[in-house]
Amino acid sequence: MYIVMVVGIIIVIVVLLLAVITTSKAYDYKHSVDPLEDNPYLNQTNNRQEPDQDHKRA
Repeated sequence: MYIVMVVGIIIVIVVLLLAVITTSKAYDYKHSVDPLEDNPYLNQTNNRQEPDQDHKRA
């Protein structure tokens, strides 16, 4: 009975340790952002038309 409990506690500790290590590595990851000139959506956002003023919402 005690062996099952010890093995279960060891498994819980290992899983908790792996979760903490993974989370720590995720926070240390340096994210990068593409420069604006490489953005394929840049031209679409600049050509957006304004909505008609006649169709105002109530």
